[in-house]
Amino acid sequence: MDTERLTFDGWIAAVGTASGTRVVVGHWPRSPFGAFSDVMLERADGWRLLLAPSAATAEYVSAVYHFDEVRRVEVKVDVREGVWDVTAGSLDLRFAVGRRGVLGTALRAVPRPLARRPLWAALADGPARLMAGVRTRGSSRPGCRQWYAACDLLPIVTARARFDGGDLGQLAPVSPPVRFGFGSAPADPALVRVVSTVERTAPA
Repeated sequence: MDTERLTFDGWIAAVGTASGTRVVVGHWPRSPFGAFSDVMLERADGWRLLLAPSAATAEYVSAVYHFDEVRRVEVKVDVREGVWDVTAGSLDLRFAVGRRGVLGTALRAVPRPLARRPLWAALADGPARLMAGVRTRGSSRPGCRQWYAACDLLPIVTARARFDGGDLGQLAPVSPPVRFGFGSAPADPALVRVVSTVERTAPA
C-alpha cells in the first residue's frame, strides 16, 4: 500500500453566528497545492458545505472531510491590521481579532520542529479535549490519519457574515461543534496558527 503525507501550513478561523451557522476558514499560504484558502460551513440544520477554489482542492478536501455539498468558487482572503475579509462565492465574512492571551503566548513558545511531530500532537490531545469537540489528532475516514500543531491563537472579537443573500447574525460561539472531520474548532471564536498534516494510505 502507498502512503501519502501532505502538510498544510497556515491559519484556521472559526466563528459561530446567531443564526446557528458556523463558518471555518482555512488560509494556507504554504501547501502542496500552492497558496489557497477554503471555507467549510455548517448550518443550524446540520447541512455541511465546502467552498473550494479549484477542482484539485475541492477533490482533496472532500476526500478527507465530510460534506453534503461542494461548490467550486473563487475564495479571497484579505488581511489588514487584524481585520480579515473573506469572500467565497455567496459568502461574505469580515472578522477582527483581539489581543493574544496566555494560551496563544504559550503556543508561540513551542519550537516549530517539535510542534510538527505526531508525538507532540499526541501529548497535546489530552489538554485539547478539555474543550468540547476539540482534538489534535484523529481519523475522519478509513485509511486517513491527521494531526494538528497549533502555534498561535488569537480571539475573534467581532464578526459579521452574509451567505446566499441572508445576514447570518451576530458573532456567537461555535456551538454545537462542527462535524466535518474527527474534531471541531474551540467553542470560543478564534484564529489559530496551525500546521496540519494528513496521511492517507491507498489500498494496493
